[in-house]
Amino acid sequence: MKLENAIRILAGTMVLISVSLAHWVSEWWLLLGVFVGCNLIQSALTGFCPAEIILRKLGVGQGACCCAAPAREK
Repeated sequence: MKLENAIRILAGTMVLISVSLAHWVSEWWLLLGVFVGCNLIQSALTGFCPAEIILRKLGVGQGACCCAAPAREK
């Protein structure tokens, strides 16, 4: 998986968790979604993304894909 895709999945998951927790627990959980949105804007403007650093250290986006080889065209 590409690093960019992993970051998008992480951000989307965090927003969905934020909305779910705000609905079932406390509206204060919406601040998590606000934080994620601000971080996305900040990373687009500056090029610095903390999630990218963490995911790289975890090995996301490095090496060959462990998935099956793509189908060949005939």
